[in-house]
Amino acid sequence: QLQASGGGLVQPGGSLRLSCVTSGLRFGNYHMGWFRQPPGKESELVAAIHRSDGGTYYGDSVKGRFTISRSNVKNTVYLQMNSLVPEDTAVYTCAASSSIYYSTRSAYGYWGQGTQVTVSS
Repeated sequence: QLQASGGGLVQPGGSLRLSCVTSGLRFGNYHMGWFRQPPGKESELVAAIHRSDGGTYYGDSVKGRFTISRSNVKNTVYLQMNSLVPEDTAVYTCAASSSIYYSTRSAYGYWGQGTQVTVSS
């Protein structure tokens, strides 16, 4: 089970930190990713982190603004989002990959429920 939290309403330029707590899987064996789906658009991979070596992936639209991290002790993955813009408005969902890959959507087989992020003044 993957449970995301931390979404909400924030003004442009603001920050939010999303958390995704996992249970029922050996967290350290999984790559973790954050996806988002804006209204009326397809889902996209925003950021991902390797299960053990700290490697990360970021979508072009969030590079330099978002930071993904994980705690293999707390079985939790985080997404720190800074300098938010209205285009970041979306439902954000965390997912886990047991594949060797972590930067493609098809690698992810375990999905949580999303948390809404709305960036508006």
